[in-house]
Amino acid sequence: MRFRLPGQSAWAMRATAVALTTMVSVALLGGTAHAEPAKPTKPSAVTSITKAGRNWQLKVYSASMDKEFKVEVQRPADESKPAPNLYMLNGLDGGEGTASWNAQTNALAWLADKPVNVVQPIGGRGTYYTDWQKPDPNLGVNKWKTFFTEELPPLLDKALQSTGQNALVGLSTSGTSVLQLAEAKPGLWKSVAAYSGCAQIADPMGKQFVKMAAGLWAGGDTENMYGPDDSPLWAENDPVINAEKLRGTLLYISSGSGIPMLEDVEYYMKQAPGPMGAVNLGLGVGIEAAVNGCTANLKNRLDSLGIPATYQFNPVGTHYWPYWEEALHKSWPLLAEGMGLN
Repeated sequence: MRFRLPGQSAWAMRATAVALTTMVSVALLGGTAHAEPAKPTKPSAVTSITKAGRNWQLKVYSASMDKEFKVEVQRPADESKPAPNLYMLNGLDGGEGTASWNAQTNALAWLADKPVNVVQPIGGRGTYYTDWQKPDPNLGVNKWKTFFTEELPPLLDKALQSTGQNALVGLSTSGTSVLQLAEAKPGLWKSVAAYSGCAQIADPMGKQFVKMAAGLWAGGDTENMYGPDDSPLWAENDPVINAEKLRGTLLYISSGSGIPMLEDVEYYMKQAPGPMGAVNLGLGVGIEAAVNGCTANLKNRLDSLGIPATYQFNPVGTHYWPYWEEALHKSWPLLAEGMGLN
């Protein structure tokens, strides 16, 4: 039996039911009964530019990471003509600390007379500048591959009025990243230089190297990066396995043997006197020796595919900045060629 108020028509009952349904919907969902349209995604953009002579600091919003980052640019002496972009990635701390070209070398002064925009993104500590599958409790949301291959280049081309011809340089952990990025977007960077970067990440030694850098030193969890050890993402992001994608890119690849020179010993002992200096020296020796093996394996893979590259295998040298600054100088002709400067 249906309950009906005296004198209530069937139409009135239907209207009452609709009203009650609407009230319940409002109570459960909050606000009005009309569904709010999804807010449009805020596009990536250069949000500000601060100029101090030839040194520009851009603030760039990344839609993929929903965060703003600094991008430091050294403009060419002649800013009236379009110039290519030389991307220089920093060390493990992403340029947030002292593991940077600015803090450790005279690279910017050496490049001052070159007709290029020297681009240094700041951020990405311990991330390998890749797209992480999950947010990390310590390192946050990381979609650096998306940022470097899709978001940043067109924004820089517009803000700097550049030629659109790019080169890419990295060292140590970012020496791995530059090869990954070149494979992710073939042709975006015409020339790429990797100094002391371990190109292998999918084999046990390579995984351990990534875990040590991103996890032990930077505090991240690599399971949030590529997943557990048996995840296919490790192989999908391994520069050696995917070396075919480097075909057509001008490549400069360097590493040392790990054998220390007197200057190496003095450097490490000066940076951290006493036992810690000796420990750091041992790490510098061991890391560079391992990287040298990675680099030899990359060469073998590229040779087997018939992909040319320029190699600098130093018979001595540990894992530290003076060797990378020297490699920058030696790789400049190749980098310039890729940027259309030769």
